[in-house]
Amino acid sequence: MMMSVSSTRLAALGLGLAMAVGACTPLRSHQGYVVDTDLVNSIQPGVDNRQSVLQTLGTPTISSQFNGGDWYYVARDSRNLGYTLPHPVSQITLQISFDQAGNVTTIRRAGVDQVADISPYGKTTPTLGRSRGFFQDLFGNIGAVGAPGAGPGQGGMGGGRTRP
Repeated sequence: MMMSVSSTRLAALGLGLAMAVGACTPLRSHQGYVVDTDLVNSIQPGVDNRQSVLQTLGTPTISSQFNGGDWYYVARDSRNLGYTLPHPVSQITLQISFDQAGNVTTIRRAGVDQVADISPYGKTTPTLGRSRGFFQDLFGNIGAVGAPGAGPGQGGMGGGRTRP
């Protein structure tokens, strides 16, 4: 009987250790366009137009609304451990520019160096002026209504009207 309790504890310890190690397994994710290098390399400036690019690469991830409408195909691979935020491992951004007639003029490629890492400033937006707390906002106007110099009518009721 003593041996079964020890083996049960050992099995529980092994299971707990397996779960802890499993939580540290890196999670991989892919977002965006699935890049096929043969299809991407088949697009040629001066030869292809919007319709042929659409048929070859499909719908762009993002399309610009200015300056002839550049098309962007974005693919990103990310990794994270457990509950940490994902960070990009690789990214491919393909920008295809068109002229006014709709023909391809340039093809630009960019990588993970274009990924911006931002850290927001707290949970509130900083503003200029007075900094008031919760209770100052809540109780700050008590006594200000109808006080001398508080607005039209200079302390009188009715907002400065002389007739009913």
